[in-house]
Formats: sequence, structure tokens, C-alpha cells
Amino acid sequence: MSAGTPSTVPAEPPGLAVTALAGGVGGARFLRGLLAALRTSEDPARQRARVTVIGNTADDITLHGLRISPDLDSVMYTLGGGIDEVRGWGRSAETSGVADELAAYGRTPDWFTLGDKDIATHVVRTQLLAEGATLSEATRVLCERWRPGVDLLPMTDDPVQTHVDLAPVAASDRPADAGEAGDRRVHFQEWWVRLHAAVPARAIVPVGAADARPAPGVLAAVRDADVVVLPPSNPVVSIGTILAVPGIREALRTTAAPVVGVSPVIGGSPVRGMADACLASIGVPTTAGAVAGLYADFLDGWLVAPEDVGGVEARPGLTVRGRPLLMSSPAATRALGAATLDLALELRAPEAAA
Repeated sequence: MSAGTPSTVPAEPPGLAVTALAGGVGGARFLRGLLAALRTSEDPARQRARVTVIGNTADDITLHGLRISPDLDSVMYTLGGGIDEVRGWGRSAETSGVADELAAYGRTPDWFTLGDKDIATHVVRTQLLAEGATLSEATRVLCERWRPGVDLLPMTDDPVQTHVDLAPVAASDRPADAGEAGDRRVHFQEWWVRLHAAVPARAIVPVGAADARPAPGVLAAVRDADVVVLPPSNPVVSIGTILAVPGIREALRTTAAPVVGVSPVIGGSPVRGMADACLASIGVPTTAGAVAGLYADFLDGWLVAPEDVGGVEARPGLTVRGRPLLMSSPAATRALGAATLDLALELRAPEAAA
């Protein structure tokens, strides 16, 4: 090489592009394990992976004048190191001074817990939205503090709310604090948090979803991914509401990336929460096979508990693997993330993987 000729350093190949659709607590914990699996991998492509998370926003609610995005915040806090590890939601070392004062003033509702630190997040989000920012822009600003290690995208910037049509319930069968609970429509948060899903749902409705548009970057994240992952989030009110936004399900059908999901059901029971009540509202059994059927038009790989493998109906194009699904420790959660990636990369087309 002659003097003065700059040396050429080969550019590193791009890292793996991973896109995940996620709800709140279970999805956030899985994502933490997925990131740990990527960081500790011996594969350079995994170490340099770029992870995009498309978060459910249909749980969003406005309380006390503040815009609250529970699922986005659970992902942001969990991956950013600020989550309450015991509850799985809200901030660590939280206090409730503001909520106590609101209760003293008789301001309702009092069934949705707002911690003092958490309120600061909602204040910032509400201010940004009032100044004209989109939810995507507000989420980006909030993530500048938490640095979750992923690109966190709301499923849409348009207003979507999950509502629940409650079945008529005899007074003798109502939960003690349910009041006039039956035969009306409530926000999902009231059904989930105040009523604990104890009043049966006739229908779960993502209000506004049909008119919503995917947020900027959402469709590209699915289209251009090397791997698409469905964490063990609620299939009806988390993954299901994301899929209800026009264009997202079609993007999953047409992406060249393998779509691999993790069952939120083990042996006929939800891994966490009350997903069985949600599935019952749409007439779907609480089984790993039935949940896979909700994704049948785009699902390529399905991780289930070993005891559930035989209960998943075989179909062309679907690979089912039995793996331990309980995220009982950081090591178990990392192993589940690694197993999901392993299956997805196994299913990639040979020409795409080359």
C-alpha cells in the first residue's frame, strides 16, 4: 500500500434484526431474558442485534387528567432497571403520597394504583402530548432516560382503548366490591384491576382499532426483521389488540422473517394473570393449541411446555417445540429467550440466513 493511501477496514455485517410484539408484565420479563440471551451469545450477529418492540397501547387510560400507558411503561421500566420486581409493574421503592392525598379529597377512581414516581412519568407524557407530540415521540423522550436497549414503538399513535362488555350477573354472584357490575361496558382496566375479571365478559372490544394506523416504523420493523417474536403476552388484550390495528397482521403474514411465539398457557392454565377469562370471552379454550390457532395465518414456530406438545394440532408450516416456559429466575428467562431465537433462526430460509 502506498504512503498516504487510507487503509480500508471491512465493515462489520449488520446484527440480527429482531422485532417483538409485547404486552406488559409477561412480555417485559421475556424481553429482558431475550436481551440477556443476545448479549451473552457467542454469535456476533446476536451480540450486535437490534431489537424493536411494538407495544400494546389499548390498555392506555386517562386518570386524574394524566395519560397512562401501562404496557409501554412496564417494558420501559423493566428493561431500564426501574421496575418493581415483586409486582412486575410500577416503579421500585415506590411511595403513594399523591394517591393518599387524592383519596383524602375523595377523588376517584381509587382502584388504579398510581405511585409517586410513576406519576412523574405520566405527567411528562401528558405534557408532551398536550404540546403536540405524538405518543411515539413522547415514548422516545421517556426512553431517553431509561435506555431500555430496544426501540420501543407504540402500536399506534391513534387512540385505541380496550373495552369489556360485561355479562349480566345476579347480585348474589357479584364480587363484594363490584357494585352494579353486570350488563354494561367498562374500560378494560376497570374489569382487570377493580373487578379482577371475576365478572364474565360477553365481549372484549378494541374501540378505535379499526380506524387506527400503525405508528411510524411499525410495519417496517415487521417487514425488515430477520426474526419476529411473540412473547407470552395475553393473546386477546395484548397481542390481539396489536393485531387489530389494520396492516399489522398483514405485515406478519407477508414478512420473510420467521414468526415464533411463546405460549402463555401451561397445562390449561395461564402462565400469569387472567388470560383464561379473556379467552373465554371469545370462545377459545385455555390451551396452548387453541392460542396457536389465533395466530395460525402467520405463525411459523411455537414454543410450549413439554406437557402441551401433543395438544397442538399439527399443520403444514408450523414447528412446535417443548421447552420449560416458567420464567422463575434470570437464568430460566434467559434460556427461554435463547430457545426462542434458536428456533427462529432454524426456521429462517437458507438464502436469508446465508
